[in-house]
Order: sequence, then structure tokens, then C-alpha cells
Amino acid sequence: MTEYEKKYQELKNRILNISHDDFEAVAIEFFQFQYEFNSTYNEYCNALKIDKNAITSSSQIPFLPIQFFKSRTIKTGIFDEDAVFESSGTTGSISSKHFVKDLSIYESSFLQSFTEFYGNINDYCIIGLLPSYLERKGSSLVYMVDKLITLSRHENSGFYLYEFEALKKILELNEVRQQKTLLIGVSYALLDFSEKFPMQSNQTIVMETGGMKGRREELSKQELHKQLKHNFGVNEIHSEYGMTELLSQAYSKGNGIFNCPPWMKLMVRELDNPLETFSDFSETHSHFGGINVIDLANINSCSFIATEDSGIVYADGSFEITGRIENSDIRGCGLMIV
Repeated sequence: MTEYEKKYQELKNRILNISHDDFEAVAIEFFQFQYEFNSTYNEYCNALKIDKNAITSSSQIPFLPIQFFKSRTIKTGIFDEDAVFESSGTTGSISSKHFVKDLSIYESSFLQSFTEFYGNINDYCIIGLLPSYLERKGSSLVYMVDKLITLSRHENSGFYLYEFEALKKILELNEVRQQKTLLIGVSYALLDFSEKFPMQSNQTIVMETGGMKGRREELSKQELHKQLKHNFGVNEIHSEYGMTELLSQAYSKGNGIFNCPPWMKLMVRELDNPLETFSDFSETHSHFGGINVIDLANINSCSFIATEDSGIVYADGSFEITGRIENSDIRGCGLMIV
């Protein structure tokens, strides 16, 4: 067994078994592993003149700008991938690509995360209202929801494109049967459906995944949730925070406040100095800035990503997303030829 294979198996087995107390030390181990075996990440760290052995905390770890997923093949190690997830984009734009070595890691990640936040998948009818995602190939969100639909084993679980009449009947039937239901949908489709068929929901969790996808006028998150709560007759709108470049999701059960599973952590960086990550989190501190994500499930890609989102991370690790960073090409990309 090579040094790479030995370390890979050791770290892979720790991803979903990590404790809060272990996270910092394990994150540094992942950094050292990816520094050594991920050529793009190694090149980026070297361009920043990073001394691998000088990294002693997660706030010191370099976060790879997410734009590199558009211009490079981001792999830790050499492998033939199980799948390639691809981001949606406007016409003519370059999509991000995530090369997934082992789909079982992704499946274990999203199922364990769902169970942690919502309980046993078998208790739910899972309904996906994701037309813009279903209409293209390579969506990691569609892959996740499709697996959750299958695992739920409920006769009425499934995807809906624009069959709003059929969807209305299923939701009404589930209400009568007192069947717990998760309706996960893209924002514009949830608005379109709920405006046509407003209802009172007691058994349905409404979860939006964001995005008008150019189909409707953009709304603030507060206004979107206000309209959806009114139309669906629910007290809270849930949200999922994930992206093509990650293999983990954070969830919000209301008020736009998200929490991560144990193997995922969000940090914030200075907007004026994107290479500086805040580290002084105390019981009273919270920070606003650019969002950096540590996703240990990304063991075969890059676990340390500087996103184009802005947000607030609170002292307890919860966070909210406040928007996108203007002119969001993160400084640091220019350190390498992309």
C-alpha cells in the first residue's frame, strides 16, 4: 500500500465519525494530505509561499478560490471518477466541475446529515420541485434528492416538473393522512406553485434551495420566505446550503440561520484581505465577510474552498448568507495562471 493509499483510507474513515473536539486537528491532517497529493492546491499554496509545517490552526489554512473549479481539474490523487457534477450557469458562462471519485462518500454524507437534522428518512414522503435542475445533466442536488426519494420508500415520493395539479393532490392527500412530507424546491418553482395553489400545511416542510434562475424577479431572502410562508400556510421556511463544489450541506429550519453537520465548518475572511481568515471567535463574537468552507467529505477534491458568498458566522458555528460578493473573482487567483 502506497503512502497516499494508507493516508487516504485513514482519513476517509474519520470523515463522518468526527467530533467537535477533533475537528481542528483532523482539518490540519486533511490540509497536509491535500497539500501533498492535490497538484492544483499545492501550486496555489506554493504561490502564497505557505510553509506546510507552519499551519497549526484551521484559520491559517489557505482556502482555494472556487473559480478554480471552472478552469482546473481539482483532484486529490489520481483516479477515474464515479461522476462529474456540473454547476448551472448563464448561457455562455463556464461551469464548475466537481470530479467525484467515490459517490458512496457523497451518499453517506447527505444521508447522515439529513438524519441528524430531520430524523429517519423512512418517515417522510420526499418531493422534489426542481425543474431547472432536472432539465440539465450533472446536478449534485438532483442526485441527492433522487437518492432521498428512493430511500424514503414512500409511494408518493418523486420529482415534479410542472405538474402542479398532481402535486397539489399529493400534498392534500398527505395532509389528510398526516404523512410527514419534505417539499424541496427551487425558489421560483415554489412561488409559481404556491401562488396558483395556496394551502394550509401542517405536515409539509417547505425547503427552498435558492435561485430564481432568471425565471422571476430576484427577491430578498426575507421577502421570499414571507411570501412562501403565506402561500403554504407554514410558520417557517427551511433552506439548504450546498453547491456543486461541495459534498456536504448545511440546513436552516427557519429565520435563515444555518447549521452544519460535524464534518463541515464555515469561516469568514476579510473582504479587504481575502487571504485573512477570522480566528477570534469567542462567546460574544460574530463576523461578517466572505464565506470560506471546510468540507471534509471533499477528501478527493479540495476540502478548503473560498466561495463567492458573503455572510455572518456566529460564535456557536451557525451562520447566515447575506448575498454575493461584488466583483467576486477572489484575489489570489492571479497568483497562478488559470
